[in-house]
Order: sequence, then structure tokens, then C-alpha cells
Amino acid sequence: MKARTAQWGALAAAAALAIGLLGCAPKYAPRISVKTAPAHPGRIVRTVEFSGVLVPNHTVNIFAKMAGIATTVTADVGNRVTAGQLLVQIDTRELNAQLAVAEAAAAGVGDQAVQVKSGTETARLNLEMAQRSYERTKTLLDTKVVTRSQLDDAQTKLDLAKTAFDNSNRQYQTITGSGLAQAEAQVNFIKVQISNSTITSPISGIVTNRNINPGEITSMSTPLLSIADVATLKLQGNVSQDDVVRIPVGGRVNVVVDALSTNSYVGRVEQVGPIAAATGQYFPVVVSLKNDGKLLAGMTAKASFTWTGGEGILIPLSAVADSQDGRASVFVVSEGRVHAKNVDLGPRSDSEVQVISGLAASETVAISNVSALVDGMEVAQ
Repeated sequence: MKARTAQWGALAAAAALAIGLLGCAPKYAPRISVKTAPAHPGRIVRTVEFSGVLVPNHTVNIFAKMAGIATTVTADVGNRVTAGQLLVQIDTRELNAQLAVAEAAAAGVGDQAVQVKSGTETARLNLEMAQRSYERTKTLLDTKVVTRSQLDDAQTKLDLAKTAFDNSNRQYQTITGSGLAQAEAQVNFIKVQISNSTITSPISGIVTNRNINPGEITSMSTPLLSIADVATLKLQGNVSQDDVVRIPVGGRVNVVVDALSTNSYVGRVEQVGPIAAATGQYFPVVVSLKNDGKLLAGMTAKASFTWTGGEGILIPLSAVADSQDGRASVFVVSEGRVHAKNVDLGPRSDSEVQVISGLAASETVAISNVSALVDGMEVAQ
């Protein structure tokens, strides 16, 4: 009996202790503390940057149009050349000899044409005389002054005169036509070959490669020299799909060259790629800038441009959360509680985003601990 009484006493003491501990527990969980910011009207101002390497405006490979021994090479790697400047001269002694032969042959054809033309004129006069003789004989036959055999003889002479004239005329047409044309074509062909022996630069620029030396035979399949136009340089980078629509062809951008960071250059947008680059939703943009003499192809540079959006409601980026349906949402703070709202977002800067719909400029949003909030939760500010 005494043991049971002691047991009941221990249970009563434990119950009293438990009740005491429950009395010390807090009556509610602590509220999450959040920072807030008011939605406010304004415009998004965004600076977009992309970097790349400066490359020549364009590079030209100089090929020979004929094989021959290079007698002169006037430019070497690193030399500046101007458009029309002599680069390579190919030996033309053999071509000059061929030209002399071809010109002599053409002159011979011309002399032959003169002789044939003289013979044709003589044949024409003989034909006219034979025609008059035949007509006169035919008239006399009617008056019985000449015989029929005399008329036949006149007819034969007329036929022979016609044949001689036709043969001479055809010979003249052949000589002055295909014969003379072929001779002149051969002369012109050799002259073109001689002109091809002089190789000049089609552009002004810097020689970047040389594969020919004096005394070597030129190849028509390997470039003799390469020339880069560095008066204008190009910078290519990639811009996101959100920004590429805001940079028009012809627009200006600011360019800073890493090696010349104290200088700033004005670039012009030359191309905006119509197809995204392999990196995904990024599009290639090509910017050109004039070379002031300090820029070198191969230098790294960074281009930037700034655009300003239209008037709208702005909130900090830290206020945006993802809702359960995949849309963007924010938590509006009112009277110590947060209320989730789905919003449609527009352009953004590094710190703010524009709200297209779903939020009023008079509302205040939570900008901290957003991921821990739920709709209707009490919060501390």
C-alpha cells in the first residue's frame, strides 16, 4: 500500500512538471521578417555589354592568273600597301616574243586582205566589162550583125567573170572575217597574259601573309600574298534575344579596347544575325569602328549600348518569385500580412524589372525572404 502511494505521488509530480513546462512555451510561432519596397512608376534603363576580338574589315588573298617566274616581289609581311600598288611582276620575255609573232601574223593577214581586196576590185571591173559586152553582142544578134556563136562566146566570158568575182569576194570575206579575227584574237590573248603578269593590290591594307619570292614560279592555286584592310576593324559578339531587338543596324555603340582602356571608340552596328548562335538564345552582332592608327587586329575589346524602356511600374528584381502555375508572382504586404499576386513582367535592368500587369503603383512588395513566404502569412517589417 505504501508503495502504491509513492508511485501515485511520483506521477503527480511529473504531471505538475509537464504543466509547468507547457506554461513556459510561446503562445505562437515567430513571424518572418521581411524588407519591403514600394512599386513605383519609371523606365527601365539597361546597359548591354558584349566582348570579342578585333578583326580586319576584310582580307583579300592575291592569286596569280598565270604560272611564271616572279622577277619582282615588292611587299613583305607587315608592309602597308595601297590599292593599285605593284606587288609581284612575272617574267614576260617569252610572252613578248609570242606577241611579236602574233602581231606579225596579224599584219600578214591584213596585207593579204589588201591584196585580195585589190583582186576583187579587178574581178568586179572585169565582170562589168563582160556584162556590157554580152549585152552589146545580144543586141547585135537581133540585127544579124553577129552570129550566134559570138553571143555564146560572150556568155562564156560573162560566166567566167562572175565566177572569178564570186571566188575573189568569198576569199576576201574569209580573210577579213574569221582569218583576221583569229589573228587579232591571238594578239589580244597574249596581251591579256602580259597584263596578268603584273599583279597589283586590289585594296589598301597590311600584308599578312607571303608565299612567293623572286625567282620562284607562281602558283594559280596558292595565294601569293594576303592583304588585310585594317582601316576599319570589326568586333563580333553575342546579344540576348531580349536585347537584340533593341539594337538596330546602323545604331551606335561604345567600344573600349582592353589594351587601350583609356580610349573610347564609337562603333557602328553593321550586322545583326537573323539566326541565334550555337550558344542558344543569343544572336551575333557585328560592330565596325574606324582605326585611328592605334588599333591592331587581334586586340580584345568590349562594346556596350544603353537603351531606355517605356514608362511603367517598376519593382526590385528580388521581389519576384515563381508561382505554382509557373508564372511570376510577387507578395504584396498589407496590414502585416503578405498576399501573393501573379504578374506579367517586361524588360529588366540589373536591379529592377517592369511589371506589365497585375500590380498597382500604390502597392508595397516584399523584397527579402520571398522564397519562404506563402499567401496570407503574417510577417514582420
